[in-house]
Amino acid sequence: MNKKIILNSLIILSFVALSFAYFVEFILGHEPCSLCKIERIPYIGSIILGSLLLFINKWEKKILIIILLFFVFGSVISIYHIGIEQGIFSESLLCELGLNSNIQNPDELLKTLEKTPVSCKDVTFKIFGLSLATFNAVLSIVVSYILFKLIIKK
Repeated sequence: MNKKIILNSLIILSFVALSFAYFVEFILGHEPCSLCKIERIPYIGSIILGSLLLFINKWEKKILIIILLFFVFGSVISIYHIGIEQGIFSESLLCELGLNSNIQNPDELLKTLEKTPVSCKDVTFKIFGLSLATFNAVLSIVVSYILFKLIIKK
């Protein structure tokens, strides 16, 4: 496949994936957990770096490697997230990023309890019985494979 087609497809895919995640969050009202928010990083990075590559042909291989590393990171985080959802792994500090441990009075405690983050093991939105973390893992692995093949050809 042509490199430009792959790059344009990656940018469009990333934009659609982020748009869907924000639609589920803000329109449908499903609050994402901390890992869900972290899983968005590869898509944001690929939009920025992929767009940069479309206009500047410098450092093409290095930028593609960075995008590949973003998606490998996304794959690992998504698989870990699926493991938490399935009870294979226990929740870690990543799942408690929103908690404030510097509470000094009852009013702050009440505000903190109202803003308790969504647990990473709670699946609040499913498509065909699968969590969005599952879809993200598959998508990230496929994109990583395609980018790996593209880099190897260079």
